[in-house]
Amino acid sequence: MISTQFLSVLLVFPGFFFMLASLVMCIGLSKDVPDILRTKWAAMTYLVLFFTGGYIAYLLIQLWDLSFPLELVTGTVFLGGAIFVFLVMRLTSITIKRFQNIRARISEVNEALIVSNTELVTAYDSTIEGWEKTLNLRDRETEDHAQRVTEMTLRIARIYGICDKELMHVKRGALLHDIGKMGVPDSILMKEGPLTPEEEKIMHNHPLNAFNILMPIEYLRPALDIPYCHHEKWDGSGYPRGLKGEEIPLAARIFSLSDIWDALISERRYHEAWPREKVVEHIRSLAGTHFDPDLVDLFLANI
Repeated sequence: MISTQFLSVLLVFPGFFFMLASLVMCIGLSKDVPDILRTKWAAMTYLVLFFTGGYIAYLLIQLWDLSFPLELVTGTVFLGGAIFVFLVMRLTSITIKRFQNIRARISEVNEALIVSNTELVTAYDSTIEGWEKTLNLRDRETEDHAQRVTEMTLRIARIYGICDKELMHVKRGALLHDIGKMGVPDSILMKEGPLTPEEEKIMHNHPLNAFNILMPIEYLRPALDIPYCHHEKWDGSGYPRGLKGEEIPLAARIFSLSDIWDALISERRYHEAWPREKVVEHIRSLAGTHFDPDLVDLFLANI
């Protein structure tokens, strides 16, 4: 029959190696402990050393059958264990409090970043609106045209299902759709009669001008679809690249409908305002050639 003395040695012996491993870890980690925890970490390391000594003493007494009151050893170990648990809990509570403080600080920093980012976006959008108003100063006849077509484009884009993040780029692109005309001379831009072939070539360069103006601005690159592509046509006969069908970005396809609607239904120096019915009929006649036929139906049903 296995004696209780043998069983106790069998149980305590692995514990000795665990304590020895804990002691090695305590010593190894001591150099990385923050200053605020060094004193408590040192006390815990000494307690682990004490426990290791207690394990050794217990094993020696049992194996060599030494005459020594085991109650004193176990009582001392129990006391050390209580102190050790207290120190562990104290270290844990300090760590939790520091974590909570760090989390609160991170939250404050994140809130500050959100406010700063919001202010930056507002400043950017105000600059875009300033550019749009500058364009209006060149041509009073189309004043507020950009605002109207932007609102129409956003309404149709929402109905189509474009997400809010993309709508932000659609809005900026719509406001800046004619920014490339900054590179077109007033003599061409304000001309009341038909343009000569050379003048048309210069006018048709305004989407390329928009690309050259906006492409270097990383913040506005996602908004380039409309300024660069709003004169492309469904059948590939548009400019500047002759894109065809769904090669034309969706935002530009929607915007081109808003643009022609506002241009025809408003009075311009080269034509009277068209009646609504006539504009509807004209746009329907261009479905599949100038415009995406599916978008024509959606646009006319919701305008």
